[in-house]
Amino acid sequence: MATTAETKPRLTNAKRAANARSEARKPDGRFSAGGSGSFEGTGAILAAGAAGLAVGLAANIARKFAVQAPTLLSGDWDQALTNEHQLTLKVFDAIEATGESSTTKRATLLMNLKHMLSKHALEEENVIYPALRDAGMIAEADGLNKDHGYVKQYLYDLTEMPKDSPSWIAKVRAFRTDIEKHMREEEETLFPALKAKLDADKNKELTGQMNKEGLKLA
Repeated sequence: MATTAETKPRLTNAKRAANARSEARKPDGRFSAGGSGSFEGTGAILAAGAAGLAVGLAANIARKFAVQAPTLLSGDWDQALTNEHQLTLKVFDAIEATGESSTTKRATLLMNLKHMLSKHALEEENVIYPALRDAGMIAEADGLNKDHGYVKQYLYDLTEMPKDSPSWIAKVRAFRTDIEKHMREEEETLFPALKAKLDADKNKELTGQMNKEGLKLA
């Protein structure tokens, strides 16, 4: 049997441990850092973060549908793309109405134009031009795709050029001339020819696919 001298240190150590646990408790009864309360706090933070992420994703999806709405509501794929052409020309109108001192406005409108044309190009290049090739219009589709390369070149040049330079607005006007020619070829010749080759179900399918691509960059 242990002596009193041997038992006393054990009791002292137990008391010290109890005191340490007592000191670690907060007034509300939860443990401080390192105790179970820290897990409760972490869980609350994670839950709040997840809720914030869900709200952010929902807002982003709503924004995308709002941006794509004019195209979604325009009808079949050919009419929807024609509508996007008209909206693009309105941005050109706004750019050409600016003066050389409106450099910030020019840069903002150019950024808007770049976004619109990027979304438009994705819809055409990933859906409509492949459909043209499948319908036997390979050279025509390749020509349109080549035009898109020059669209990107114009956008790059305009981004790099000083916005207050007389040559900047001259480049805008040259860009507009080329892109209007591209649009007319699509609207007046190639889109009607493709639509006529497809039945109603296939045209409907193209419309759905085109809008899905648009939503990616909306």
